[in-house]
Amino acid sequence: MNRPGRVIGFVNAGHFIDHYAMLIFAAAVIVMGPALGMAYSELLPYATPGFVAFGAGSLLTGWLGDRWSRRHMMVIFFVGIGASMIAVGLVQKPWQLGAALLAIGIFASIYHPVGTAMIVSYADRLGREMGLNGVFGNLGVASSALATGVIGQYLGWRFAFIIPGAVTILVGIAFALTVVHESRAGAKQAAAQARVAKQDMWRVVLSLLIVVIAISTTFNAVTVALPKLFAERLADLTNSPALLGTIAAGVYVFGAMTQYTIGRLLDHYSLKTVAVPLSFMLAPFLYLAASLSNLPLIVVSIGIVMGAFGQVTVNDAMVGKYTSEEWRSRAYAVRYFVGFTAAGASVGLVAWLYEQGGFVTMLHAFAGLCLFAIAAALILPREIKVPQPA
Repeated sequence: MNRPGRVIGFVNAGHFIDHYAMLIFAAAVIVMGPALGMAYSELLPYATPGFVAFGAGSLLTGWLGDRWSRRHMMVIFFVGIGASMIAVGLVQKPWQLGAALLAIGIFASIYHPVGTAMIVSYADRLGREMGLNGVFGNLGVASSALATGVIGQYLGWRFAFIIPGAVTILVGIAFALTVVHESRAGAKQAAAQARVAKQDMWRVVLSLLIVVIAISTTFNAVTVALPKLFAERLADLTNSPALLGTIAAGVYVFGAMTQYTIGRLLDHYSLKTVAVPLSFMLAPFLYLAASLSNLPLIVVSIGIVMGAFGQVTVNDAMVGKYTSEEWRSRAYAVRYFVGFTAAGASVGLVAWLYEQGGFVTMLHAFAGLCLFAIAAALILPREIKVPQPA
């Protein structure tokens, strides 16, 4: 038997690595453009196939996690995404860059349906562990902006991919040596933790579908665009890539704190009680950010990441509470397939909206999209607790 704390620790590390790897390019593209002789709007679409694979691949990886082995899938995740990051650091031509970023997306698609299901299986308190897991993912986002800015400034953008790739492979080897494959059969993990009335289940499905599309698209757009937004709008404060990365990391820390807080609240209150007030955060903050710069932009950006990352925790907890063990990876696979496929499209959308009217047009568009998150929260039905076996 595996020790729950050890398994959850490695899975949390995987969440950190997953988001870190997917967003290195978003921070590095600022310095990669001049080195490769390409503009920001020309280079950014090369990340689109990887983000699409991030979502589309989850259907297969979730099925393999349920039917084959979650442990084995996580070993493949660590080693594969590490090798893919190293490959990006060695590219010489644009098509090679696209292929290597696609590989990162393919291996990154393993984590969410498989790793999140492992968290639910081993967690004693679902809300707390989901919130803490979200913190690690958020710290991965924050660290990606910070470390990429520092490494890119002092060692060059190639090492910003190679160094974390090598570290990730080492983590994967440690995971393979200390976590074993085991049967998940047993009453303790067989049942869902909460349910709704059968006639109201359509409201859960519709709410989840709406909020996943809206929030995943906005979440990815914000995390991809924020380094460039800060580079343009914080010019009066600094032009240093390292300092801009530090500021972005500081903003993301507030998102991490929000995820942990939301997770704790979900252990004590129903999903709807937490989701409704949270859903009102994103739209106004995104709208305000369109016209701000310098310190006011930083403050509003904190509100944006708090709203976005908090919503992600609610969405993951919804699937974890309402699905049974034998279907959990596949349920998360569908959730992330929809979410990350929409998120993948957001990369090209960011580039297109930026060309049309800069960040003003882009932020206004996503503010409008986030109005759907309010409707999704309002239609959630009342939750019925399911007694858990001792």
